[in-house]
Amino acid sequence: MSRAREIAAFLPDCAVLIRRLLRDERVPRRAKVALWLLLPYLASPIDLIPDFIPVLGHLDDAVLVAAALAYVVRRSGREVVEELWPGSDGGRAAVLRLAR
Repeated sequence: MSRAREIAAFLPDCAVLIRRLLRDERVPRRAKVALWLLLPYLASPIDLIPDFIPVLGHLDDAVLVAAALAYVVRRSGREVVEELWPGSDGGRAAVLRLAR
């Protein structure tokens, strides 16, 4: 897979991961609540930093996704996230690095 294609697939892969985490019985309820709370914020047009500001506008979304995934990794274990990750090995490694 080319690097550009891998980067383009990263966000959709994160969305699939979140959906899988929400359905997995090994993920504790509190971790699922964190993910459920993340979804309306990402869908909302109201952000801490407005999305029309280049780069910074999406930075708050990325930070919250990383924080939520870090919480899920701590609560569920790296193995669960590694198993449920739908994308490339590079993308999985990036998610686990963000989740530290």
